[in-house]
Amino acid sequence: MSRLPITLAAGPYDRTRALADGRVTVAGVDLRYITLEPEEIFFRMVTGGEFDVSELSLATYHVIRSRAGQAGASLPFVAIPVFPSRAFRHTSVYVNADRIPAGDAAAARALTGATVGIAEWQLTANVWIRGILADQYGVPVESVRYRTGGLNAPGRHEKVALALPPSIDISPVPAGQTLSDLLLAGKIDAIYSPRAPGSYGTGSVRRLFADTRAEEERYFAETGIFPIMHVVVIRADVYEANRWLPRELLKAFTAAKQIAYDELARTAALSVSLPFGREEYEAATAMMGTDYWAYGIAPNRHVLQAFARYATAQHLVTEPPLPEDLFAGELREDFVI
Repeated sequence: MSRLPITLAAGPYDRTRALADGRVTVAGVDLRYITLEPEEIFFRMVTGGEFDVSELSLATYHVIRSRAGQAGASLPFVAIPVFPSRAFRHTSVYVNADRIPAGDAAAARALTGATVGIAEWQLTANVWIRGILADQYGVPVESVRYRTGGLNAPGRHEKVALALPPSIDISPVPAGQTLSDLLLAGKIDAIYSPRAPGSYGTGSVRRLFADTRAEEERYFAETGIFPIMHVVVIRADVYEANRWLPRELLKAFTAAKQIAYDELARTAALSVSLPFGREEYEAATAMMGTDYWAYGIAPNRHVLQAFARYATAQHLVTEPPLPEDLFAGELREDFVI
């Protein structure tokens, strides 16, 4: 029996490695796993729909979905509740310490009135950072001046054009300049970025929080949120022709993730080249639960609701979507034997 040929574009993650190397298969599918960096995947999927299935920025998916709804158009993608990238983002705020001294919550409040570099407004990490700074540290989104551009190379621009209100002070940096160099020179006060600027650790460029892990653990203890960065989407034409595919993909991604958990827990011979990797895994499960990288709607409802609230407050969508409405209808309920 022939199987459905599917191209899947995703990053080089331990939680998807078993799909990439064939240890886990997708029922009914001949899977070709294409390993790429997220920025390239997103660009190629959004602009050309080059893959049958791919990971996609959660923020970009919200924007595309909202715009399709406003225009009465069909969605180009359908998401499944698989989240190949998650990360706490307190680590992703960089400052020129001569302008904003690195430290703790008091240092964060000093961002009010600051000029901050961002690669894109709708970058998922930046949506989380702005929301967390507003909720946890009293830095209103509108209180910051935003300057957009390439982090370490000039010329980056928004993947999806946005119409932000006048209350958001946002403009591009001068042509040929990078956010990293501007921060090092003290021409901007901070950068919000999931990737470290090239100037990090040189001159006065530091992370905002002196102890990012302590801040992130405190945040999780208070909110129970492990921020979602990326979701998995199926191109709409592939989905419509194969309505069984979302469930089989979810099952396969879940099986691959379990293999990653099992490898982290190994004691006879370490699978990960970190001397205390097992101890870190045990500490993570003690703090966050055994399935801390959970897939599915129910265990992530509060995370998705928080992100939808931030996306609405930051003018990416007009109203917060319900978690169930984000994903393929076939996955709203689980079957029971």
